[in-house]
This record gives sequence, C-alpha cells and structure tokens, in this order.
Amino acid sequence: MKKLIASLFLSYACLALAQTPIETYPSDPASTEQAGVPKGEILKFTFEESKIFPGTSREVSVYIPAQYRADKPACVYVNQDGIQWKAPTVLDNLIHAKEMPITIGVFITPGQVKAANPDAALNRFNRSFEYDGLGDAYARFVLEEILPEVEKRKTSDGRTIKLSQNGNDRAIGGSSSGAVCAFTAAWERPDAFSRVFSAIGTYVNLRGADRYPSLIRKYEPKPIRIFLQDGSNDLNIYAGDWWKANETMERALVFAGYEVNHVWGEGGHNGQHGTALFPQAMRWLWKDYPKPVAKGISKNQFLSDILVENTEWELVGEGYTFTEGTATNAQGEVFFQDIPTSKTYKIDLNGKLTTLNIDAKRASGTAFGPDGKRYTVAGGSKQILSYDANGKEVIVVDSITGNDITVAKNGNIYITSPDGREKPSKLYLIRPNGEKVVVDEGLKFANGLCLSPDQTQLYVTESASHWVWVYQIQADGKLAYKQRFGWLHVRDIDENAWSDGLKCDRDGRIYVTSLTGIQVLDQLGRVNAILPTPKTKGQVSNLCFGGKDFDTMYVTCHDKVFKRKFKVPGVNAFEVAVKPKAPRL
Repeated sequence: MKKLIASLFLSYACLALAQTPIETYPSDPASTEQAGVPKGEILKFTFEESKIFPGTSREVSVYIPAQYRADKPACVYVNQDGIQWKAPTVLDNLIHAKEMPITIGVFITPGQVKAANPDAALNRFNRSFEYDGLGDAYARFVLEEILPEVEKRKTSDGRTIKLSQNGNDRAIGGSSSGAVCAFTAAWERPDAFSRVFSAIGTYVNLRGADRYPSLIRKYEPKPIRIFLQDGSNDLNIYAGDWWKANETMERALVFAGYEVNHVWGEGGHNGQHGTALFPQAMRWLWKDYPKPVAKGISKNQFLSDILVENTEWELVGEGYTFTEGTATNAQGEVFFQDIPTSKTYKIDLNGKLTTLNIDAKRASGTAFGPDGKRYTVAGGSKQILSYDANGKEVIVVDSITGNDITVAKNGNIYITSPDGREKPSKLYLIRPNGEKVVVDEGLKFANGLCLSPDQTQLYVTESASHWVWVYQIQADGKLAYKQRFGWLHVRDIDENAWSDGLKCDRDGRIYVTSLTGIQVLDQLGRVNAILPTPKTKGQVSNLCFGGKDFDTMYVTCHDKVFKRKFKVPGVNAFEVAVKPKAPRL
C-alpha cells in the first residue's frame, strides 16, 4: 500500500509543467526522535466491512501515545493516505512537551476493491472517489465505521481505546486529494472535526472541489480552524492550477472569517514541505486547547444584514412524523402540518404548542388570506379548505391535487400541483369567485411558491432541478414572462437541489429551502448566502417568518421544528404590498 501511495504522488509530479527546484527545509526538532521522550505504540488492522464504500479493503494504523490512559477519552487526529509527516515521532514529542493534548492518531489508506483474479485484472482504486468527491460519505465512513472499529482494539498492555466524541477534540489532515478529503469531512461535519491540516490541497476540478471557495464565501461560517500549505511549483494541469487554487482557498477562508494559517513555498506536488511543517501545524491547530474553536465573522454583507450574532437554531418541537406547511397569521402565530398524521399545530407568541386539527385531511401547504382565514391544501380529500378563527371548515375548491399555496392581498390563490417527479406540474389560479384556472404547466415537480413583497412577481421552486422560476402577475391574476430566476447550488451527491419552501423578507430577499441548506437569493436571483440547517433525519422542507415582529424564522425539518431570530422581518402576502429598494445590479 505504501508503494501505491508513493506511485500516486509520483504520477502527479510527472504531470507538472515546470521543473520543481531542489527543496530544502529546516528540520523541526519535533520531527526527530528525542532522548527521554516515551514512544507511543502503533496498532494495525485491515478493514474490509464498509457499508458506505462496499467491497473496499484498506489498512488502518492506530498510534497510541504512551501517556494515554483508558479512564479518559483521548483527542483524535485522523490522516488520509496512511502514516505521513513522520507523524508518530512528531506526536510523541509534542504530547511529551505538552504542545498538544494526548491524541490518538488514526491513519487510513484509501480503499481498493480487490480483483477477483489478480493475475488477469487490476484492483479498483477508490482514492479519487473517496477523497476528491464532495459530500458527507467519507466523514460518515470515518465516524460510523472506522473510529468505532478503532475502539474495539486494545493496546499491547490491555488498555481499552476510548476516543473523544467532541468535535473540538478532533483534527483531520492529509495531502493532495487527502487534504481535500480532510477539509470536506470538517466542512460537512464541523461538529465532529474542528481542526484541519491541508498540504498541497487538490482544490481543483477533479470532482468538484473547485467549488469550495464560492461556497465558503456564501455559507454562514463554521467552527473550523485550517492550516494550509502549498508551493508555487505545484501542479498546473488539466484539472486546474493547484497553487492558485490554494491561494484562492486562503482568500475565501479569510473573507468568510475562518481562523486560517498558511505557509507558502516554492515546492512542487510532494510531501517534503508538509513533512517539515507538520509539527508547526499541529502546534497551531491545537493552540489554546481546550478552548473551543469558534465561528468567525464573515465579510459577506448579505449574512451580516440578516443574521443576529451569536444565535443558532433553537428546537421548538419534536416527535412528529413529517412536518410541512408553515404559515403565519396576522398576530405572528405560526402554524404547521404533520402530514402523515393529518394534524395541524399552532405555536403561539409565548412558544406554546397546541394541536388544532385532529383530521387536517393530510394537509400540506398552508397560508393565511387577507380575510384572516387559514387556507390549506388537503391532499387526503383533494380540496382547498379554509378555517376561520373558530376552526370552522369550508371547502374552497373541490377536485384539485395540490402541494403548496399562497394567497394574495386581492384574494387570488395560487397552487402548485406536481404529478410525480417525471410528469409536468401545473400551477393553478383560484379566483375569489372560486374559478379555477391553469396558469402554467411544465415544471419538474413545482413545489413551494411565494409572492414578492410588492405582489407583482410569483416565485416557484422546481424541486427536480436547480432552478427557482419567476412569473410576472398580470391584472387578471394570470402569469406572464416566465423565466429561470434563481440558480441554486446542488450537493455533489445529488442530481438536483430539491428546493421546497420559500419566503421573502421585506427587503426582497428570497429564502429557499434545499438539500444544500437555506439558500438566500437577492432580487436578481443570485445566491448570496447559504444558511446551514439543523441536522435531523431529513432536509428542511418549509419555512416562514413569525413572532410578534415577524423576524423569527420557523422551519419544518422532518420530525422537528426549529426557529431562529433574524435582523430583518419577513413579508406576508395578506399585508399591504411593500415596494422594496431597487437591487444592486
């Protein structure tokens, strides 16, 4: 396996367009064995039982420091491509000098699927798939499969291995594609990895890692500390320019408020500079420990304008089956549906939860009209229903299959009506007199919809794509000038954004739930910011602004409901139309 890893690095180096100069770096004393420093132990095992990367086989080496005691969980450092950086010696010295905490090192080689007949066929090499791809698969592999397997082992003297479950106690690192892999694991799971060592990182277009600088600038900052290394003679090949990509990463991280350190040199695509810097990187990554790594403050003005500092998502309720259909009444009380159980819930201004409808007929979309009534799309009865303040139910429209709903100030109702993911969806206009009109069709799973603050535009999410569409509303309520409006980010593991609910604030920003998070668009349809959503069984399905001042966002998230305070209030369709300021073009 070591020979394989070496050959991979060599093949990369052979592709370099410039001759790499001879590299010499000062030796850090921590990289050399020191007299009187106790040596840790290295355990090795083969792991072949992965469900996340089925069929793969790989070697895992576990470094146990001499100072480790089984009565206290140890910190963790995970490294890709096996043992690098003279890591066991460095960890021996730094732990002994108390320059980093007692840390167990877990060194993992990339997986291979062994050929059935090795004499006639090659193994399948899984390195690029595991390391270069975005998404949470590798993080889950480490957290759900490798680390539990490590904890099944014992040291040679019988000590059990206990690893800390706290992300502040965990670091992860690697070089080249292994560096991207390390960053991705922390990016996807900052709750599990808060410190990243990235050497000659492959932040180029092999499997989409070139998207990171843009995502970093847009996302609300995460509690991650990053050490970057690269050299000006790194690769410049078909996939991109490694050196410029690392510079771009550093600038993006600084812009977004991350605690980042970098050391640039003139080296090429190899591990020499990274090996020389590894002790320095470990000291810096673990500085001030056990003080938690904090979230920074982004220079993204869009985020600054909407987010209240030091706020997070707060749990409002849990234990539901599948929550959807958020809506706010004129008082700021919030309503949502639990579709499978056909129940409607209300959150009052004091945060008290009550059950309203025992049988909501599997209602999904919910909205309040200018008449104060609550309107729902009842999937179970294929009706649009209304409820007055006393809960009296009235059928507004019969024989309609719908999903989501919005009610304009003039009483016009708009309904999305998807017919599975493959068949074209319909958009309906329901006039105050009950007339039902198809005003558009063709979107692939038309889902959420909302009106612009001035009620002249209708925004609609197309779940089975990465688009939000926009229509101009005509005097008769019909729609015109249909166009693709919002280009949404899509996760590497998904075919589409699966956008769902959306709402506007009073300044005209559009908040769209998606698999990537809540994507926030300006009035030109550009995603300026992305808000990570709470980790639950599924994605955030819908949202609304509620509370006394309509400045608290409520989101339905599978079996739970969350809220978060914002600086800007949401806009409600039942209110008088508001003309926002013109956008910056």
